[in-house]
Amino acid sequence: MIPDSPIYLTTPTEYEDLARDWHDLLTGIPPIDGWRITVELPDPAAIGQAFIDYQDSGEPPISVFEESVGPQRGLAEYRQRLAKARRRAIRARLEELTALVDGTLPAIVAGVPRDSTDELKSDHVTLIRGAVTEIERLLGDAVQRTGRWSDMHRHFYFSEGHDWHDVLEFDWPSVRPDVLAAGIADTDPLEVPAIDLGVAAASSPTGGAVTALAWDNLDPDDFERLLYVLLHALPGFQNVQWLMRTTAADRGRDLSVERVLSDGSGAVRTERVIVQAKHWRTKSVGVDEVSTNVAQMKLWEPPLVEGLIIATSGRFTSDAVAWIEAHNQRGVAPRVEAWPDSKLESLLSGHPDIAPVFKLR
Repeated sequence: MIPDSPIYLTTPTEYEDLARDWHDLLTGIPPIDGWRITVELPDPAAIGQAFIDYQDSGEPPISVFEESVGPQRGLAEYRQRLAKARRRAIRARLEELTALVDGTLPAIVAGVPRDSTDELKSDHVTLIRGAVTEIERLLGDAVQRTGRWSDMHRHFYFSEGHDWHDVLEFDWPSVRPDVLAAGIADTDPLEVPAIDLGVAAASSPTGGAVTALAWDNLDPDDFERLLYVLLHALPGFQNVQWLMRTTAADRGRDLSVERVLSDGSGAVRTERVIVQAKHWRTKSVGVDEVSTNVAQMKLWEPPLVEGLIIATSGRFTSDAVAWIEAHNQRGVAPRVEAWPDSKLESLLSGHPDIAPVFKLR
């Protein structure tokens, strides 16, 4: 009803009613971080007359276009702010539920033949159904659902052994990215220090650059989150998955990731790598812990676990390092990599935006 060309008209009564409704609706929309829509609907008669005036003067009616699209732009900005606020509100719970599903699904099909037609009923089944229901409630219409949601619900309904294998191998891996997308978007800003870089540079800072990180500022859950973010940032890694809650019984894995390997011929392949997080500040990782972790990888196959990264905020004993080297020389999967605090500090130095977020520096 708002004109986009020179026209003389009177404002319709219907439009005046809509403008009053618009005003009432704006007062009922809650602010987001103190921001709210304040622009009112323009007067169509005034817009049409303004187009006539600009036509007579020969000037482009830029300000008229701005006024006519003001409400639309206000709504667009509110939608964007609302989506960001929603992601902040549901992020932590989605992470908990995702980790719950990641850790529980393998337990449901453990020992169940791939072609089983027996209906599965257990506390784990009930737990998964409840977690997925809550996930969908949190997602709402905030994210486009591109995964196999309908297939997953169909498999939930029949609940036979082969159905749950399909959920683990196909359905959940396909819907998981939808869940992650609802919790954080690529355009969400990272927390940064309140500092003016120009002022800092002008102060002629002296001394050496700080290299040590304040690992004691982290708890075990923070350490896992740090590894999750770091793996996302490192080139050559993809499909990072948060597999278990930190407080869950330790079955030998915390994160799963695919490492992309390529050679000079252009051939590319991926290998499955499990990342074990150990936020140990009072003792070093020894041979017993390393050998136990390697043995536990069999619990999570298939598919084959080809690599194991043991990341710690502390150190490895010399015996553990020697054990890892001997194990890798035998060529037996999984190949083990030790990431002590020094290795993590080196990796984080290439991504200086991460450490301040976790208050490591």
